[in-house]
Amino acid sequence: MMTTSHKHPALHNAMWPGLVGKGPDSEPPIDLDTMLNLTAAAEVDGVRFDGVDLFLSLPHTDIDSSGDDLARLAEKLTSRNLRAGSLVAPVWPPTGGGSAMGNEEERARFLTQVKKACGIGRQLRDLGVRPYGVIRIDSAASPADWAKDPAGSTKRIAQTFREAGAIAESFGERLAAEGEICWAGMQSWRVNVELLEMVGMPKTVGFQADMAHTMLFTMGYNAPEDRLLPADFDWSQTDRFAQAYREMARALRPWTIDFHVAQNDGTVKGSGSHDKTGRHCLPLDPNGKLDIVRDAGAWMRDDNGNATRAFEHICWDGCMFPNSVMHSPQTWNDVLRIMMAVRNAHGWD
Repeated sequence: MMTTSHKHPALHNAMWPGLVGKGPDSEPPIDLDTMLNLTAAAEVDGVRFDGVDLFLSLPHTDIDSSGDDLARLAEKLTSRNLRAGSLVAPVWPPTGGGSAMGNEEERARFLTQVKKACGIGRQLRDLGVRPYGVIRIDSAASPADWAKDPAGSTKRIAQTFREAGAIAESFGERLAAEGEICWAGMQSWRVNVELLEMVGMPKTVGFQADMAHTMLFTMGYNAPEDRLLPADFDWSQTDRFAQAYREMARALRPWTIDFHVAQNDGTVKGSGSHDKTGRHCLPLDPNGKLDIVRDAGAWMRDDNGNATRAFEHICWDGCMFPNSVMHSPQTWNDVLRIMMAVRNAHGWD
């Protein structure tokens, strides 16, 4: 039997794997009620998920939800003993947003989506179902477009993020930019740090660290000049990998305000409309390159080994799994068990 060593952070499951990578050229989306039910049903030695992180886009949660819509959403959560945490703002062109480094019209659409997401976040707080969490964003543009003018592109993204940060502050929210190899100006650990320093709003605009996506930074995908491991790296050298992973996390940890537990097999994958990014794996995947519990500590503990307490919840992210895997109750029990192990190793009371 697994005992619970700490009360904090809270354990959440992400809802967007029911949507991301799904679509006409892939598998159909999994509706929100099904995702909530699968999450609420998971149980390991009497422990359950505390909540969920939400994707503010149809067919899950409409970014233009009315007050009544959000009240119904709150009831869906409370009836399952779940809370809401971080919210994904649909800042991309296909979901009504626009490039953060685009023209004024594109940037305006980006900022409109951030404002709507922050409004939903505040309403869910007022409804009593969202005691913590951030609004998740990215640059909504590709590294290829960014590379045409790296300095100018980063400057425009930073300007957009600063304006978005001002909007977030007006709602009492914070923004977390998720670094992934598929996002402009966010495709390596170094350019992420440069971007956040240029934004210069550490109390409002921070970093969302996904264990799987950030692992790709050590390998130099889309940014070979910033790789920390050689191209022919021997994955049996686990200590060397752990050292490179800690080096990468050390640069981004001071900015990290939201955290995703995940696994990765060192390859990239795209599905549906989603560009190629780090391939999420199940926690027990034999090809997984991360020691999830050990490597979570690179984000959850400082250089002196103390818990950072930088976020009140942690969330499992497993995008682009087949629907058959998503519908299996065993999947979520395995996920919950590894989340408990991470909290036992690096949590606090």
